[in-house]
Amino acid sequence: MANLPDTPLLDELEQGPWPSFVADLKSLAASKAAVGQLLGQLEKSYRDRCNYWTGTVLNLRGYGGGVLARYSDVRGEFPKVAQFHTVRVIEPSGYVYSTEALRELCDISEKHSAGILQFHGMTGDVLMLGSDNESTHAAGEALMSKGWDIGGSGGAMRTISCCIGPARCEMTCYDTLGLSKFLTDTFISELHRPEFPYKFKFKLSGCANDCASSMMRSDLPLIGTWRDDIKVDQEAVARFIEQNGEEFVIDNVVTRCPTRCISLSGGKIDIDDDNCVHCMHCINIMHSALRPGDDRGVTILIGGKRSLKIGDMFSSLLVPFMKMDSSEDWDALIALVRRIWDFWTEHALEHERVGEFIDRISMASFLDGAGLEPDPQMVRQPRTNSYIKFEKYSTPRMYGEPQKKPNVVDREVIGPETSTSKESGLEDSGAEGEL
Repeated sequence: MANLPDTPLLDELEQGPWPSFVADLKSLAASKAAVGQLLGQLEKSYRDRCNYWTGTVLNLRGYGGGVLARYSDVRGEFPKVAQFHTVRVIEPSGYVYSTEALRELCDISEKHSAGILQFHGMTGDVLMLGSDNESTHAAGEALMSKGWDIGGSGGAMRTISCCIGPARCEMTCYDTLGLSKFLTDTFISELHRPEFPYKFKFKLSGCANDCASSMMRSDLPLIGTWRDDIKVDQEAVARFIEQNGEEFVIDNVVTRCPTRCISLSGGKIDIDDDNCVHCMHCINIMHSALRPGDDRGVTILIGGKRSLKIGDMFSSLLVPFMKMDSSEDWDALIALVRRIWDFWTEHALEHERVGEFIDRISMASFLDGAGLEPDPQMVRQPRTNSYIKFEKYSTPRMYGEPQKKPNVVDREVIGPETSTSKESGLEDSGAEGEL
């Protein structure tokens, strides 16, 4: 075993039944001296509760992003990790690797970096950790010579990730793998050349189970869905009831339907498809008896993201349904994305995600700028939706009576750069008015 630094705090992470990255790093340190010093710096960070890394930009030849350059602030104490960069590598669609491909990545990582690979980063890339300024360029050349490509970073389109889709899942409603590859190939310049106000992420899920976590983690989620009736196999329903009992079906399917559109009578399932929201719950429970319909496509959402700025945001519905079967359908999606990008990049603030941009200018303005018509399905909670100014819908003046404002809170924060409520005539709002 290599001469490792004392790491009492890290040692605690080796306890318990689960595999520990600390144990793995200690094993790797036997052949990579830099990894031993990495453990020392990590222990120091835990002890001092301070991050000792400084991040900056390091571009490979021909690429505008994809490398996360990290320099140690305590390089005098840990000189072998003075430079400890991360190279992002685009993963295959659906995270499907051959053994040969994995060995290639391992060989390049061991030769040109610290031998640490992370499958996968939050964006979806394979992360190759531990190269310095010189070896990072060598690693990039080695990756590209084997057919791998560098991922995105900065104000660019990020690496696209998707669920396993038709390769292994019978519930998928479109080809997530093929569309992910098509989008990557089409927008590869936007991935390698950071020219956006901030990052933009696609994530593709074949159904509403959203195994790619797209609704919460991407700017443009594509969720598989269908618009005809759920396919019901009543014979399979009967077998399911025989095996599990009617009470199980009532407790776990009927009463848990969000719109209560399912009923059970005489050993048969009946579904009010007009009220079905295609959430997949009943199909997940009775997967041998229920199936998505045949008229399949995608629902396109907009504006999901994690923290920073105004906090986590779920996506909002943008296009209720779009077929995604043919090359013409894929081209229509490309045209929509380019309209969104044109409007967002022209009017967004620096480091403003598209969801934050919509929150600032309103969904109505965004739809107008992207060339889309409003749809009632875009409104989740009409009386509290942040994109609607309800003052427009208040009761009109009758017989000379004064206009009354509805009982809503003005979302604009009054600051020193804006007029006071008295100057704008808002001091007598008449909040008791009805919508």
